[in-house]
Amino acid sequence: MPIRDIVKRNSFLTALNHVRNADSHRLFLFAAVMAIFLTPGLSWACACGCAVFDVGTRSILPTSQGGLAFLEYNFMDQNKTWSAGSRASADSNRDKEIRTDFFTAGCQYMFNREWGILLEVPYWKRTFDKTDDNGDLVRSRNSSFGDIRIKAVYSGFSPAMSSGVSIGVKLATGETDCPGFDRDTDIGSGSTDALFGAFMRGHLPVGRNLDWFVNGQLDVPVIMSGDYRPGSDLNAIAGIHHTGVRVGGARIVPVAQAIFSHHWQDSGSNSDPDNSGYDTILLSPGAELDMAGFKIYADAGFPVYQYVNGTQLVAPVLFTVRLSHSF
Repeated sequence: MPIRDIVKRNSFLTALNHVRNADSHRLFLFAAVMAIFLTPGLSWACACGCAVFDVGTRSILPTSQGGLAFLEYNFMDQNKTWSAGSRASADSNRDKEIRTDFFTAGCQYMFNREWGILLEVPYWKRTFDKTDDNGDLVRSRNSSFGDIRIKAVYSGFSPAMSSGVSIGVKLATGETDCPGFDRDTDIGSGSTDALFGAFMRGHLPVGRNLDWFVNGQLDVPVIMSGDYRPGSDLNAIAGIHHTGVRVGGARIVPVAQAIFSHHWQDSGSNSDPDNSGYDTILLSPGAELDMAGFKIYADAGFPVYQYVNGTQLVAPVLFTVRLSHSF
């Protein structure tokens, strides 16, 4: 082999090793972040269960440089009394129903194929029914902005942006002193939280038109107020989806998902730790309609496993509808 070819070949191998080393460092960082979600025993939960909506589905995972604006509506009606792992008598719980409409305006912008930012501004409308000391039903209502979330997103682990991590903060912008509400049912948590997330997606080898994705988020309160510390939240979603069926100028994407949610107990003199914290697993079928840069996504989550500490209200089904537009 000529000397110049040997030099070129060695230079190429050296460059290739640099790329491999860089990729290995990135993969190690991603694996370390994912390990946070798989490590048991973290003793750090929105008691109402609303944090399950904070982990994004596939339609808002970054796929290219540019922006994504979205409006999301979630609905949850907690009207079933639950104790430990089974249904309990409504007479054992003074709380009777928590009915909430969640509205969220959000924008995600990827400055390049590695770095981006995500902003979410929620607005809640909540009705809370409970009995007073005389056994009479008392209804309280509140509508206000909730806790704003800001995240930095990194998706540079692969050229396809198929995996990434996020870190951010949840600001204590929501109301925490509405008459008739408890601290764990107020729209605002009163805490400033650190947010850690990770996601990954890929193609299933069993079928040409099937893809998979996973996404998770850990929410840890770091600054508290009013002697109330909400428990931390761990929410993770795993799903598969068809690449889509064309119908005219639209594409329909069916989605099947499983959602896991763990809430640690609240603490502080204004909390009720014995009746807070739980585990939930939901099956959530959904579908997405893509057309002319717009996406309409909807799903319904049905609990298949629930375990609560003490006695709490749970919802028999959770609904999500999202309209998004890429720019």
